[in-house]
Amino acid sequence: MSRPHEEPVEEARPAAGEASSPQVSVIIPTSNRWPLLSSCALPSALGQLDVEHEVIVVDDGSTDETSQLLAELEEPRLRVIRHASARGVSRARNTGIAAARGDWLAFLDDDDLWSPRKLRTQLDRAIATDAAFVYAGAVAVDERRQLISGLALPDPESLKTRLGRGSAIPAGPSNVMVRADVLGRVGGFDEDLSHSADWDMWIRLARDGEAAACEDVLVARIEHRQRMLFRDRPDVTREIEDLMTKHYPDNARQPGGVDEWLAVEHFQLGFRRKAAWLFLRAAVRRRSLGNVPPAVGALFGERGMRLASRLLVASRGHSHLDSSSKTPAVEPSWLGHYRER
Repeated sequence: MSRPHEEPVEEARPAAGEASSPQVSVIIPTSNRWPLLSSCALPSALGQLDVEHEVIVVDDGSTDETSQLLAELEEPRLRVIRHASARGVSRARNTGIAAARGDWLAFLDDDDLWSPRKLRTQLDRAIATDAAFVYAGAVAVDERRQLISGLALPDPESLKTRLGRGSAIPAGPSNVMVRADVLGRVGGFDEDLSHSADWDMWIRLARDGEAAACEDVLVARIEHRQRMLFRDRPDVTREIEDLMTKHYPDNARQPGGVDEWLAVEHFQLGFRRKAAWLFLRAAVRRRSLGNVPPAVGALFGERGMRLASRLLVASRGHSHLDSSSKTPAVEPSWLGHYRER
């Protein structure tokens, strides 16, 4: 879990004044990625409508121009906290959590995009349902902000089950808004985890309180090829299997479970052959014939996967492909604004 900081943390840019606490604190970790931070996360966070919020950027030991350019911004809602040396994204998020003044906390990766009404829509939904945390529909886009695909949106009732098979919340940290008191109860991001700290957090949140979902697409995850390829590195797989052992020991005994999740992740982003290979590997490792139809179907795109899902329902009475929860691949109207920047 979170640990005390070994080095002092410098608030390079404190909040302007001490007015009433904001409704939401937005926490953005970043390190040496000013072009992405300045074109994606910062305009997304500062462009939110109809909500009182602060934006906390945690500069995790940047050695480029990030610190200087953040200091030059004339924005009273912006706070900048700097780590003298890089400590990792989980520690950066935990630093932001410790400094936040809002009743709600929202996380945003420096290379992702938000609808201008993301926070307002999620707040309204959370208040209406008395939820502890809330997430929304999301899409994947490429580096030119062109739509790649919709991302599966789990309903809150199935979230706990879905989290036993993968990090089910689309777009990860950039999607979730959580009550500050709930996060204080379950603890911060696990700083011993490198790739799956958000998944670990969603498991703990789902076990502690009720979730709510907004069907509107409010988040766009920008996909880089490097971001995709890391998901099947051996160290990533080992970390995920350790997480499964920690939270779902019965599932962890089925070694192909991680392969299934990785297969779906790759398929959603257009890597059909890689997805087919991962489904096939899951079939072998789990001795599961149920992964053979998607291994073939993945090669033929959405139509093939729908056919594979229907075949599984006909033969087994259910499908683990969750095709019905996939967000339609329709571009949200707000996305074009970011292409104009």
